[in-house]
Amino acid sequence: MNSLDVLMEALASQSINPIKTTLIWLLRTTWIVGTLPILIASLPSPCLNSFHSLLLSFAKRGKIMPSSSHRFTVPQSFFLHFYLLALIWTTTLLMGTWYFAYKVTPLSTESLSYLAAANHLTGGSLVFSLHKSRFSSVDDRFNVWKAVFLLLLMEIHVLRRLYETFQVFNYSPSARMHIVGYLTGIYFYTAAPLSLCTFCVLEAFNFAADQVAEFKVEGQEMVSITDFDLWGYMKPLTRLGWCQWTGAVIFAWGWFHQLRCHAILGSLRERGDRTNKYVIPYGDWFEVVSSPHYLSEMILYAGLLVASGGTDFTIWLLLGFVVANLVLAAAETHRWYLRKFENYPRNRQAILPFVY
Repeated sequence: MNSLDVLMEALASQSINPIKTTLIWLLRTTWIVGTLPILIASLPSPCLNSFHSLLLSFAKRGKIMPSSSHRFTVPQSFFLHFYLLALIWTTTLLMGTWYFAYKVTPLSTESLSYLAAANHLTGGSLVFSLHKSRFSSVDDRFNVWKAVFLLLLMEIHVLRRLYETFQVFNYSPSARMHIVGYLTGIYFYTAAPLSLCTFCVLEAFNFAADQVAEFKVEGQEMVSITDFDLWGYMKPLTRLGWCQWTGAVIFAWGWFHQLRCHAILGSLRERGDRTNKYVIPYGDWFEVVSSPHYLSEMILYAGLLVASGGTDFTIWLLLGFVVANLVLAAAETHRWYLRKFENYPRNRQAILPFVY
């Protein structure tokens, strides 16, 4: 690599910082903009009743959406689009960030020395050094691997949701959701994975682009150095701290209960059943709340927050958006159950056991 290439790479690295700042503030702004209207509509003021009803009309879907309100709606089966997008996007972010972490920010000094030598043998030591210089501290390298860990948890989540869309849920042909809710879902599953890795995502993809360019030049000479090392990719994850593993346990708790609650909901309608008959769900957390699948989703994202260490305000705002939306939807679902079934268990709360 000549001096001009090194200079251009250094200038590119400097231009990442303002772009990263813009990305972070854009994400934070959209989470705030999405959460504030729900909080305002939740205030106990008669003046806000019409605003509250408007928000509910956007949030309603499936059984709680009146059959007469199908204008500007799409089939609820379009949930599939959310999870296909989420899987493709999260996988892309995970692969790019994980590769970057392995190549540039190993947690052990021995690995760092080996990778520096390997890149020197391939002629890429200057580019490697430029990327490494941005993450020279132990804390920075740890944060990169933390982002990998968060994306890995998100990948596990969206994989299961995609599976459930195909194999568990049998949406009624008449089940609809508002187009605003649909577009919100598309945005959410684009922005949520991105919010988990803002610390290094731009550097990761910039590095990947450089590696592709080098591979085109060096060709097969690089193959022996870039052979896949499974343990090398996995070992740094075992060195993460108690926050990450505590968060993973909380995440797994919510993940497992959502799996069970979705299985219960899916069992209420036989595959191929095209009727609109509804029954009261029982079992697992349905014994205490009307929307345990929403409660478990909140717990799941709380686990991601704990796993992040709680230092990234963007992830706090992501969790706030999730909680606000799910509490709103759960409250309306609870009211629907109470109107629909005279024998509905009165001890059930909407979403928070014994509280709300």
